[in-house]
Amino acid sequence: MFAGFWTDWLWYRSVGYTSVYRTEMLTRATMFAIFGLVMALAVGFNVWLAHRLRPPLSAMSMEQQNLDRYRMSIAPYKRWVLLGVSLLIGLIAGGSASGQWRTWLQWVNGTSFGVEDPQFGMDVSFFAFDYPFYRFLLGFGFAVVVLSTLAAALTHYLYGGIRLTTPGSRITQSATGHLSVLVGLFVALKSVAYWFDRYGLALKSGDFRHTEGWTGLRYVDANAYLPAKTILTIIAAICAVLFFAALWRRGWQLPVIGLGLMVLSAVLIGGVYPALVQQFQVRPNEQARESQYIERHMDATKDAYDIADARIEDYEGSADGGEPEELVDAVSSTASIRLLDPNVVSPAFQQIQQVRGYYQFPSALDVDRYPAGEDGGEQDTVVGLREMNVNELPERNWINEHFRYTHGFGMVAASGTEVRADGQPVFVERNLPPEGELGDYEPRIYFGEYTTQYSIVGGPQQEIDYAGEDGEVEFSYSGNSGVNLDNWFNRAAYALTMGEPQILYSGAIGEGSRILYNRTPKERVEAVAPWLTIDGDPYPAVVGDRILWIVDAYTTSSGYPYSARTTLGEATETSLTDEQGEVIAQEDRVNYIRNSVKATVDAYTGEVELYEWDENDPVLHTWRSAFPGVVQDRDRISEELLDHLRYPQDLFTVQRDLLQRYHVDNPNQFYSGSERWEVPDDPTQEGTSAVPPYYLSMRMPDQDERVFSLTTTFSPLDRDTLAAYMAVEADARSEDYGTMRILTLPSATTVWGPQQVQSRFNSDTEVANQINIWQRGDSTVDYGNLLTVPLEGGLLYIEPVYVLGAGQSYPLLQRVLVAYGEEIAFENTLGEALNAVFGAEERDEGEDPPEGEDPPPGEEEPPSEDTLQEALQEAQDAYQDGQNALGEGDWTAYGEAQERLEAALERLAELEDGRNEQEEQDGQGEQPPPGDGGDGGGDAEGGENATS
Repeated sequence: MFAGFWTDWLWYRSVGYTSVYRTEMLTRATMFAIFGLVMALAVGFNVWLAHRLRPPLSAMSMEQQNLDRYRMSIAPYKRWVLLGVSLLIGLIAGGSASGQWRTWLQWVNGTSFGVEDPQFGMDVSFFAFDYPFYRFLLGFGFAVVVLSTLAAALTHYLYGGIRLTTPGSRITQSATGHLSVLVGLFVALKSVAYWFDRYGLALKSGDFRHTEGWTGLRYVDANAYLPAKTILTIIAAICAVLFFAALWRRGWQLPVIGLGLMVLSAVLIGGVYPALVQQFQVRPNEQARESQYIERHMDATKDAYDIADARIEDYEGSADGGEPEELVDAVSSTASIRLLDPNVVSPAFQQIQQVRGYYQFPSALDVDRYPAGEDGGEQDTVVGLREMNVNELPERNWINEHFRYTHGFGMVAASGTEVRADGQPVFVERNLPPEGELGDYEPRIYFGEYTTQYSIVGGPQQEIDYAGEDGEVEFSYSGNSGVNLDNWFNRAAYALTMGEPQILYSGAIGEGSRILYNRTPKERVEAVAPWLTIDGDPYPAVVGDRILWIVDAYTTSSGYPYSARTTLGEATETSLTDEQGEVIAQEDRVNYIRNSVKATVDAYTGEVELYEWDENDPVLHTWRSAFPGVVQDRDRISEELLDHLRYPQDLFTVQRDLLQRYHVDNPNQFYSGSERWEVPDDPTQEGTSAVPPYYLSMRMPDQDERVFSLTTTFSPLDRDTLAAYMAVEADARSEDYGTMRILTLPSATTVWGPQQVQSRFNSDTEVANQINIWQRGDSTVDYGNLLTVPLEGGLLYIEPVYVLGAGQSYPLLQRVLVAYGEEIAFENTLGEALNAVFGAEERDEGEDPPEGEDPPPGEEEPPSEDTLQEALQEAQDAYQDGQNALGEGDWTAYGEAQERLEAALERLAELEDGRNEQEEQDGQGEQPPPGDGGDGGGDAEGGENATS
């Protein structure tokens, strides 16, 4: 136990957050001591008092003779037995109370919400911070009284104050008075509990109509349960007085009668009467009776989940026509279409940029924004870190796992809107050492999502840094993170806590050695801020010259009156939950949430920084008061970091889950459920999981320019058509950050939803035939994210199609599906698909040029056979060089060979097209198919094969 305490202290000291550990431990210790002592004294005093009030002589009976043996055996150790029993019960009670340290700190440091409960006129802070602590005190009080009563009754029985079979009086007057006081205390506490039950009605949860997690008073609560609780409070108080009066009256007749009346009242007033009100007043006209309380519930839920200010406007949802060229231009100004799906292309990152088998990329990559080109613009970028995977080491042993292979190396980034001609990502940051457009930064990743094991660095044992052209490069950690293992005391402590004796005596540990552990971003933020709920998807960003993990953190509460409760883990489930992770809530069911803190973790040093984000959150103000200096002010966020902050996906998923029901303003609509929405299932995945929200740079109809956004769609309940489209501004630099815009579609018309659009894609003859061809060749077809974009009154759907060929290790982007109105297109590129779906097709290349114009240069002279053979030879040479590089594991050479191959294929295709066009103009018709013996047939066949 001491080793665990000591290593925890060392760890907090290494990250600079000893104040957090100290505050938590002191609070726990204080509550353990206070409540444990109160319990021990209360039980010990009542046992002592019962022993003191024992009758002087024992009655002559078989029962008492049997008890004499126990009394005689205990007699020499009475004090020790009393002390031991009291201490044991006190330890148990203290341990239980110490777990309520958060409740105590919130009560002591509670901050006003500035919002009053409509029923009682109490500030919300009473329900969020005060009420839970008062309930804890009541529960503890009941435990003290019940255990004291049981201990006293047992002692009275042991020493003859209570007799079960002995003739005569069953209980002495002293025992009667003692126990009546204890029972009176219990009934008095029950009176207080009844009073607090009144306030508890504002937090009462249940199901109402179609709403799970309903919270707050309804008509029967306000008009039946509330007065019933008040009456029962008075009855219980009178009953308690009767029990106290037994000290003088020396009888239990009146107290027992009073207790019976209280139980009867609880049944009649607290049970039967509310049931009658519900049956005869509410049920005949439930909608009118509940309207006021539904409105309270709706308003509180919207405020608690920060969805009250969502901008809702009507949207036609049908294309109004327009010039094809104008529609094509409108797409580029409306959205930056991200063709690269971060949940599909991870295998491509793994295969092309892994470099060594012990490096690993996440199965779901992240979307961020980075500068594009020299014009200062930004592009949506798919990013991932090359982290260490010790499970794939060439040889696994203690030295390799904890001393040699200690860190990952470098970020890999690819343009989200571009792909190469062969379907591979266009990498803007790649290779080892890193090269690309992200500038110079510290590439070593000692802290990441997959670094779950401890490492010992900085000592005499050198580490593997990265795989270079001349072999593996070595490195020694020079950061100041981790705990120093220079002295034997620390080594012994970690040998115990890590369960690894070699830490104590290994020669690989020496001067300068430091142990790194708790290395995932979520672990580190949870440890330094245990009162925060951590987002399920931390993401990396190059900020200045460092790689930082950005972690969204939430303050939550289950004490917001009238607000609907939700389970965060369930609300954040989508079709990609397994890949992206989910919120792990400290409070499973909550009814208030704010993204109040943005945290960063340095991938090299592990340094944790917490920044205030929501400056108006009273829950965060409460915790900042309890832990001063832990969270920095918002203005401490640098501009470089601000460029990469975004609206968190998990929060958005929770909010959209609530908006399925709470987008309406009319209580009658909420009651009927006629306008209820649902999040459609992901049409690109098997199963029935909700479609995930997508990050996309786009412009909503009321916006002037594109902005980085988080988007989703809604369908009417139990229907596949589209009910609404929602986007929230996710760019932290925007003044409208967090603004929700909802476009509602007309209910009288049919607007295709995601499921229906996917069905249309799948049933299209051209699409189905091509998919069948791929699948007959043992290829696997993966549909990428189905993106939805409002465009000129209609809705544009874009879906990339990836193909994993037989023998390939990663899928390649092969086609793009586009739907707009009633039209769909299935083309090689996005540009071609947009032209096709809008009808903006260009003039046929084989068409005669207008009179008076010269023919295109490519048509003046057909390409010669020698030129075609040269291009074909270049393609074959590049392909062979790539295969050789692939076999040698030289990924740099492989990438260069692929670029040469791509250029040669493009040249070959251009030459072939030019020859075909010239032959058509010369009246030769179509070129004979390969193998027909026509002139040039062999060359044409070679060209087609090379192009394929």
